[in-house]
Amino acid sequence: MGYDKAQLEQMNSGKGFIAALDQSGGSTPKALSLYGVEPSDYNGDAEMFQAVHDMRARIILADDFTSEKVIGAILFERTMDDSINGKPVAQLLWEDRGVVPFLKIDKGLEETNNGVQMMKPIMEIDDLLARAVKHGIFGTKERSVIHEANENGIAAVVAQQFELAKQVCAAGLVPIIEPEVNINSDTKAEAEEILRGEIEKNLNALPEGEMVMLKLTIPEKAGLYDELAGHANVLRVVALSGGYSTAEACERLGKNRTMIASFSRALTEGLNVKMTDAEFNEALGQNIEKIYRASIC
Repeated sequence: MGYDKAQLEQMNSGKGFIAALDQSGGSTPKALSLYGVEPSDYNGDAEMFQAVHDMRARIILADDFTSEKVIGAILFERTMDDSINGKPVAQLLWEDRGVVPFLKIDKGLEETNNGVQMMKPIMEIDDLLARAVKHGIFGTKERSVIHEANENGIAAVVAQQFELAKQVCAAGLVPIIEPEVNINSDTKAEAEEILRGEIEKNLNALPEGEMVMLKLTIPEKAGLYDELAGHANVLRVVALSGGYSTAEACERLGKNRTMIASFSRALTEGLNVKMTDAEFNEALGQNIEKIYRASIC
């Protein structure tokens, strides 16, 4: 595979975490509200997406948002197509901030069935992946959700994830496979054991040199995913915060030495649109430092 060598090396062994800046339509109003921008402050989707783009641009341009602590960032499709200070976002991330750009490609979730939510079909996937390559994107991210320890459901989620991953790899990109386990599940630990087995089975079927990343809920059993992290086809295993507070997510992550963070809510916790740039940079810097420290334990 013709991956960018500098980006590949950074994702394989760089110290830091992957920032998740990929809220899409459904989660955008909530993200904006936490940032102090209420629905009454914007009129229609165009203004809403502009508001969230302004928030993301402010984060990306902040003093501490560089490869010293942030090694990658996951973008929403609209963000990939947009620019900051006249420069395409993915290009600015890598050239100006030293941060490897990824693209969220899933289009949301199906209704719950067999205790899981599969990904909805991704229309025009080939076109989307071709555009990602053109924009200088390194990899993709695709999410499904596991709500209970249902063996058939979990097997179906993982099979769908790896089927999509093969398409992503064929386009010359590195997929981040994200079968999230709901942190409020009564059978979270059992679901994670089943998930680990299904992922391992599918990894073993990949051809040599076809690289993937895994984005997983921080497990109940510390070190559960250590063997997956050492698999020849796995570039990195990253953790999602899944609704945990920054403090709890970082504490749990610190017990899993082969995982690094890929947090969204934890990254933007406490940020507000009304902050001065100095206040914003200080608050974001503190969040980045906490997540970074947990990621390099």
